[in-house]
Amino acid sequence: MTAALSGVRVLDLTNVLAGPFCAYQLGLLGADVVKVEVPESGDLARQLGADAKLNKKKMGASFLAQNGGKKSLTLNLKSDAGKEVLLRLVRTADVLVENFRPGVMDRLGLGYEILKKANPKLVYCAISGFGQGGPMRHAPAYDQIVQGMSGVMSITGDHESAPLRVGYPVADTIGGITAAFAVAAALVRQSRSGEGEFIDVSMLDSTIVTMGWIVSNYLIAGKEPVPMGNENFTAAPSGTFRTGEGLLNIAANKQEQFVALAEAIGRPELATDERFAERETRKRNRKALKVEVEAGLAGKSAAEWESILAKLGVPAGRVLSVPQVLAHPQIQSRDLLAHFEQVPGVGRDISLVRAGFKMAGGNPDVATPPPQLGEHTDSLLVELGYSAAEIAQLHDAKAV
Repeated sequence: MTAALSGVRVLDLTNVLAGPFCAYQLGLLGADVVKVEVPESGDLARQLGADAKLNKKKMGASFLAQNGGKKSLTLNLKSDAGKEVLLRLVRTADVLVENFRPGVMDRLGLGYEILKKANPKLVYCAISGFGQGGPMRHAPAYDQIVQGMSGVMSITGDHESAPLRVGYPVADTIGGITAAFAVAAALVRQSRSGEGEFIDVSMLDSTIVTMGWIVSNYLIAGKEPVPMGNENFTAAPSGTFRTGEGLLNIAANKQEQFVALAEAIGRPELATDERFAERETRKRNRKALKVEVEAGLAGKSAAEWESILAKLGVPAGRVLSVPQVLAHPQIQSRDLLAHFEQVPGVGRDISLVRAGFKMAGGNPDVATPPPQLGEHTDSLLVELGYSAAEIAQLHDAKAV
């Protein structure tokens, strides 16, 4: 079967997470992704991750996470020869993704207007913290900066712990997946009309967009969001509950689910108690309701309740650690992880996460392990028409 983006070439001029994650998603769908990196140092993520030995090898776990399937070309974009290589490469490409601060590519003489002349059908995607316009367009930004400014931290945690950072780089990831979505849409139009596109992705905008329910409660209902910990502001009982052993998330958001839950825990009278009989009264009395529900859950473990409630149609799931969920039969059955043996530059087996969806016409997949820095430089230069002598000159001039 042919992958959805087979035949599409993506130039990945990005670093760390949002940009590489975008290009990785496109690569999972079959795109030919060429990662353009700074000679000698490469993507900063090559030096990031929990394994110091891999960081020294410039194959850090943070880099490995979202660079599988890509080719690595080292290129000095400050040199004239390096710029010429990029222009040749652009002529072969469908997409270019970069996450420099706004204006950097223009100052290099490689902005969209220049590259569009070399390739009118080019889809150019610029990812930045705050976007190409506005008073903060030139400000530096990392994930935590955006988490704080977007309002995410203000509603994460409870009244005692908030504001709290989400436990993974959610703003970076949202920015990356938003960019991948925009690129895919632009490619559809490109295939129909031959037109290129300039895409301006703001991590701050993207993160706020995903907060739709929270934002709309303020914009439409006039309700300023507050941190609620593990509680769900739309319903009760809906949150995290103690059981006889372990924590269990329960989302009895519908009336029939609440009735089924009350009966399952041996407390059918809760469904007719005037404090809990209706959705709005349950929300007002959520603390008292939680006490009653946890008392009923005390007789069995979270694992037992998960099974019991699922059979009754009540959404419930244990609170798992990362190792636990990766070993879970559900994840194992979905073939979510790609495995590579003795990866060059790493010296060990590694596993990478594939896409979060399946496609009947060909599932997203990681074609090859993450590349060593500059691994494909010479082969790509040959493809672009450079002779052996010219390639040697590029190396001598430190253009590649």
